Amino acid sequence: MEELKEKDGYRFVETSPGKPVLLLLHGLFGALSNFKQLIEAFAPTHNVVVPMLPIYELELKETGLEGLLQFTESFVKNQGYTNIDILGNSLGGHIAQLFALSHPELVRSMTLTGSSGLFESGMGDGYPRRGDKKYIADKVAETFYDPKVADEDLVDEVFETVNNREKALRIVLTAKSALKHNIGDDLHQIKCPTLLVWGKQDSITPPFVAKKFNELIPNSELSFIDKCGHAPMMERPEKFNEILSSFLKK
Repeated sequence: MEELKEKDGYRFVETSPGKPVLLLLHGLFGALSNFKQLIEAFAPTHNVVVPMLPIYELELKETGLEGLLQFTESFVKNQGYTNIDILGNSLGGHIAQLFALSHPELVRSMTLTGSSGLFESGMGDGYPRRGDKKYIADKVAETFYDPKVADEDLVDEVFETVNNREKALRIVLTAKSALKHNIGDDLHQIKCPTLLVWGKQDSITPPFVAKKFNELIPNSELSFIDKCGHAPMMERPEKFNEILSSFLKK
């Protein structure tokens, strides 16, 4: 796995400076591990860049989509990236759409997978229920078609996050901000080629959401992956990478 770099207050992975930029944006509980296979597959051809989004570090008044978009914009500017292939999973997809709308001149293509922005079934009213590890394990397992993908390390990571009061508060604020910020009316303005890759068994952003994105984003194409939930790049990495690779070659 690539080492995290630290520069000018940003923490990020960058595989191959000088190659075309593939910028990956993780979701609310996202971590580098979510993109492990994707990074390995595309590092030979792309400069794969994964900024660690400051979901838990922003001031409370800046916590939410707006603050994360501003962070992404300042990171890209700081690094001087242009002609970006941007890819976002879940909340990261929401940020990718806002970025593509604000900076069309910087985005070559966009890929969304299990993205929020139109509709998502939240973590439930009782979320986050701190201290109840089985509840957290069940919730993490719901992200996938095959619950075994939610291994102990992943459950521990999420459990630690929701048991930290400051982090739990920021998760709730960020999730609420995403639910409130429906982007449907603006999607027709996204002009870059867009790939939608969705798990057929995604219960958080179900298949009808992917079809709606496909309908609303003019230059978009949709691929479903069977036996797959909300994070196709983790659960079916080979299939996901194959679809993404042929899209980027086009």
